[in-house]
Amino acid sequence: MTLADATAATVDLAAAANENLANTSNTLIYSAMAVYTLAFFAYIAEWIFGSRSKVGRTAAALTSKAETGAAPAVTVNKAGGTAVLERPKVVVRAAAGSRDVPDGPGAHGGTVKGDLYGRIAISLTVLAFLLEFGGVLTRALSVERAPWGNMYEFNITFTTTAVGVYLALLALRKNVRWLGLPLTTVVLLDLGLAVTVLYTASDQLVPALHSYWLYIHVSTAIFCGAVFYVGAVSTILYLFKDSFENKLAGGGTPGRFANSVLDRLPAAATLDKIAYRVNAAVFPLWTFTIIAGAIWAGDAWGRYWGWDPKEVWSFITWVAYAGYLHARATAGWKGRKAAYLALIAFGCWLFNYYGVNIFVSGKHSYAGV
Repeated sequence: MTLADATAATVDLAAAANENLANTSNTLIYSAMAVYTLAFFAYIAEWIFGSRSKVGRTAAALTSKAETGAAPAVTVNKAGGTAVLERPKVVVRAAAGSRDVPDGPGAHGGTVKGDLYGRIAISLTVLAFLLEFGGVLTRALSVERAPWGNMYEFNITFTTTAVGVYLALLALRKNVRWLGLPLTTVVLLDLGLAVTVLYTASDQLVPALHSYWLYIHVSTAIFCGAVFYVGAVSTILYLFKDSFENKLAGGGTPGRFANSVLDRLPAAATLDKIAYRVNAAVFPLWTFTIIAGAIWAGDAWGRYWGWDPKEVWSFITWVAYAGYLHARATAGWKGRKAAYLALIAFGCWLFNYYGVNIFVSGKHSYAGV
């Protein structure tokens, strides 16, 4: 055997190994989708078998406040002739408004059966996350690079990161289990789109992407998107819960869906606070993402900014979130008004994520999508 034959044989073996890893990645992604589907049904069961009683905690809190009045009573106790003033508790309210209502018990509704299904759902979510992470890792090994060269790879990494953020919040004992059902719904839709419309066979990168900035710029963009998603879901649920509380405060009777679902969510003020905090926390990282992209563009294309569609919409997204955060610091733009701005900002991010790559041609269009 000549040296050329030996080299060719080595290349063939490496190509076969890479193809096997790519097939393994596909298998793991499909397996993760199957487990996510089971988790989706378990989350539904958690909501169904949780408490389905009529309006409870929220209505009781609003009724109690209306009966007692806004001003808390001040009592004076006497201990051995010395008057001791008991100060009323100070309630720090979020931007959502002035209502003081407790958080709901959660998707499980405080029931043992609901909690059991919720724990099963979380266990399945962890398993699916591990399978999907394995799929992303083997995809990276099959092409010997970061798995972010096209929209398919971006999607599977994004959904993995979004689930990872959710599980990390749970590990930190944050009250976010209500996020499980909308999260698995979006993950399944995103993965379904990835394996059907956006799928691209594993291949090498175009020359412009051969840079360590790929690991820095794209990874931060993916993480920011995952956190922005959590903020968007919290904002949407805040709008529903705020309407629910307004209706109760006005003496109205919410529908059956509201009684069953919305009363179990955190209070509107809590949801508003979560949305604001996660958006504010990740905004500096999104700023860094744009700066890192500009530096990479300077290395790859010889200019830091060229008004490419992806660059433009990344900047539009930045402006939208900056406007939202500024509005939160302005007395007249809190609550629902600020929430609408947050959803507009997330809509800009979504268009930057999907629309620019699919419908608009530019320097950021690689591997078809």
